[in-house]
Amino acid sequence: MNKELDVGVALLQDLSKEELIAIIVDDAKNWLAHDGLWFQAVEERYGMETAIEVDRAAWEKFTVVEAKRIMARLGIEPGGGIPALVECLKHRLYARLNLQESIEVSAARAVFRMVDCRVQSARKRKGLPDFPCKSVGLVEYTGFARTIDPRIETRCLACPPDAHPEGFWCAWEFVLRP
Repeated sequence: MNKELDVGVALLQDLSKEELIAIIVDDAKNWLAHDGLWFQAVEERYGMETAIEVDRAAWEKFTVVEAKRIMARLGIEPGGGIPALVECLKHRLYARLNLQESIEVSAARAVFRMVDCRVQSARKRKGLPDFPCKSVGLVEYTGFARTIDPRIETRCLACPPDAHPEGFWCAWEFVLRP
């Protein structure tokens, strides 16, 4: 490790579990705030369509990086199927901020739902329409799942701007193909 990293790690070593958890949650909030502000800056300058296009390009790369880091941290090898995917979904950065669930889980299939999305809930409180995140989500969830196991196919069940039930913001089906 380099000297600066040693100092940063040393600062964390004496903290309590509760303090470390608070830091993790705060770091996730900071990441999401930066993501949102970055998006808004691009949208303001170039419009919503371009902002979403650029966001998709960023997520296409980030989702693979995030999946690989989670897998390494958990000791999960590629090709772990639906069980590995369901476990890795629990460790994404926004899993610290959003209420999510995996349902109908079997060895061959799972449905993942975002029950409460911090971004969408904030927009709703402000009286804004749902953020149209489906095209970004298709890239994000497909790339994440394929990084975990290339045999997994992803299908959107519901995601704004499409209609969704009151009980969740988006839902994704993952199927393991032979």
